[in-house]
Amino acid sequence: MTLAIVPTESAPGLTPARLLRCLGDETRLQIMLLIQQHGELCVCELTAALALSQPKVSRHLAQLRQCGLLADRRQGQWVFYQLPAVQPDWVRAVLEAILDGQGSLIEVARQRLAAMNNRPNRCC
Repeated sequence: MTLAIVPTESAPGLTPARLLRCLGDETRLQIMLLIQQHGELCVCELTAALALSQPKVSRHLAQLRQCGLLADRRQGQWVFYQLPAVQPDWVRAVLEAILDGQGSLIEVARQRLAAMNNRPNRCC
């Protein structure tokens, strides 16, 4: 598979090395894989899935936004995180390859998310 690595407006300085640095933390990698799989998650869903405090999850989300790997959307008091609409194909391919090959990294988080009782109307 040949991937063209071209900076985009959403992540102009994103290179493979920077992507790997941004995903080099297990929590950030798990966040990206969960969002890749679910399309969009809010902070409370991520804190429940990862069994981490809200400030810790928010700090990792901020770092992922700074890398250009996440976009956010406000709905009332809720903030939902998703992959940017414009993202290099090679970034999506890397995330898909990790999810396909190492999906077990987020199996426990997936189970916690599925067991989360208070997810009415996609917000907590």
